[in-house]
Amino acid sequence: VEAMRNGLGELIDSGGQFLCEDMPELMALAKARGKTFVETYVDGEFITHPSMSVEEAERTYRIAMAIRERMNGIAPDDPSITGLTVATWLERQKDMADAKAAFRSMIEGLWCLALDKVPLWYLIDNDRRITNEVFELQYFLRETMQSLADDLAGDLGDRLRLGEPATRIEHGQQGVRVVSARGVIEARKALIALPPATAAKLEFAPALPAELAKALGVWESGAVIKILVRYARPFWRERGLRGMVMWRNQPGLFACDGSKDLDHAALIVFVGGPLALRWHELGQTALRAEVTARLVKALGPEAADIVDFNLRDWTHDRWSGGAYSDLIIDATARNAERTILAGAPPVHFASSEVSPSFPAYVEGAIVAGRIAAGKILADLQSAIATSASGS
Repeated sequence: VEAMRNGLGELIDSGGQFLCEDMPELMALAKARGKTFVETYVDGEFITHPSMSVEEAERTYRIAMAIRERMNGIAPDDPSITGLTVATWLERQKDMADAKAAFRSMIEGLWCLALDKVPLWYLIDNDRRITNEVFELQYFLRETMQSLADDLAGDLGDRLRLGEPATRIEHGQQGVRVVSARGVIEARKALIALPPATAAKLEFAPALPAELAKALGVWESGAVIKILVRYARPFWRERGLRGMVMWRNQPGLFACDGSKDLDHAALIVFVGGPLALRWHELGQTALRAEVTARLVKALGPEAADIVDFNLRDWTHDRWSGGAYSDLIIDATARNAERTILAGAPPVHFASSEVSPSFPAYVEGAIVAGRIAAGKILADLQSAIATSASGS
């Protein structure tokens, strides 16, 4: 998560933002911290571009979702899908081309990686863990999602060290030593809460077991660009539109209403997957022109009357890797998550990617972190009990 000031001086979420009632850990945390929930505006017509009739759009969306359900009906360990990528499997489906294009746009927008890189078994296993039945963009926080991280940081006080990246983890039977440019921290155990591809870049001494090092190396970071476009008023609502647009001819491009209220009219535009990598090369001026032109075609000329255009390009980000999460790209790496979760005690790993629920979401990060922390606490308590008993 991340917040920044836009050109109007407003604090906005430039990273993870949305939550819904089916994410219990995150909802409880936001409520406990007294956050204000803003309900995402979803009244009115959902636009697909190039344009289709309402009936065609509904039919296309319905079939695209049916493709997703059909995919999730396959057992991840079904031998008939061994070696298949999502792209290969999609090519074999006999659905109409528009629905398959909508499915591709949806999946590349959510997982932010080209479908020809993602093993089918992995996407099935991953998608089955995303269990919300209400709209996943149901709410966002007026105070920003980053404000939750700030609150938790405040609880830690000066125990939280920022701007001090760890470069080396030394570990042995006596514990761990975490080395940074500013010094060394010694502890009994370490929990590395990083995406797998980023964790793999750390230096470990001694080296991690070969199986664990390989498990961390089978992931690739996705790519996403997030844009907040501010307007004087939510003009799309006046035309009976919800501000939600999916571009069928540009997989991974999606927009939704991000207005906090009528005085804070905004559209959020997500660019995910291969499209984000291509548009990353355009530079900010050309990218703004590209996005504006597509909004105008989808929503009308008023979309050009922009009050502020804020862009956060996450592609190749040093710390997150580039998108919401990393994905497994090795079709043979079926045990990678289990191997990472087992760790190499006293070194342990946790990240949203390996969460049993909502991987790649903030909810998943909380769940994975709490599970890992619980295991470490149990180990420590067991050691203390053993020492106290003299055994």
